[in-house]
Amino acid sequence: MSKPEVTAIIPVYNDHSSLEIAIPRSIETLAKITSEFEIIVAEDGSTDGSTEFVRDYEKCDPRVRLLHRDERQGRGKALNRAIREANGSIVCYFDVDLATDMQHMDDLIRAIRNGYDISTGSRLLPDSDIVRTGGREIASRSYNFLVRAVLGSVVFDHQCGFKAFNKERILPVLPTIRSNHWFWDTEILVRGQCMGFRVKEFPVHWRAGKGTTVRMKDVFEMGTAILRLWWQINVSKD
Repeated sequence: MSKPEVTAIIPVYNDHSSLEIAIPRSIETLAKITSEFEIIVAEDGSTDGSTEFVRDYEKCDPRVRLLHRDERQGRGKALNRAIREANGSIVCYFDVDLATDMQHMDDLIRAIRNGYDISTGSRLLPDSDIVRTGGREIASRSYNFLVRAVLGSVVFDHQCGFKAFNKERILPVLPTIRSNHWFWDTEILVRGQCMGFRVKEFPVHWRAGKGTTVRMKDVFEMGTAILRLWWQINVSKD
């Protein structure tokens, strides 16, 4: 197999049933964009058979590759590892529940081909088409407003799990990332902008996955994470 142009990463934790849909759909979508691609399943200590499912899949399709951890270390660490081990010059990732419509994959990849360092889907632009509860909508807009106000980001939606990177450009950013879980998406966008990266944000069709709720604990953690990153960038220079 020749070196792929695109590496697509799917972060996974106990997502066996979603993988059964996500892997073939990803192959079908990517094949329409490029003939040279690979899919890395960044599996983070699953116990529901996800590991075995992907191992069986990669035996019959060499474009699919498993990165397994015996113990869960966090989504952020799983993504960092997968990006480092990716063979593609363009690296993208998306959530295993395919909440963002895969029709946007072409937009995601094309932005990097056209010279952007990072591209990201957005649920908060005027042309975005999203369905989720009012509570999650309020929390998301409040969170992203704070990121823009406190951290100076020009991006409107930092947490959409649908992003792509120029691998060569993004590799130096990875050692600076401190978040191991959900805040990773925001941190890599903010730190990339601090390094002068060009970011392409575009509207997407998005539907909320099952079982996702917003708790007061989550809201508190969001604010704390934003302030911590501000301190690291502006005071400790970390």
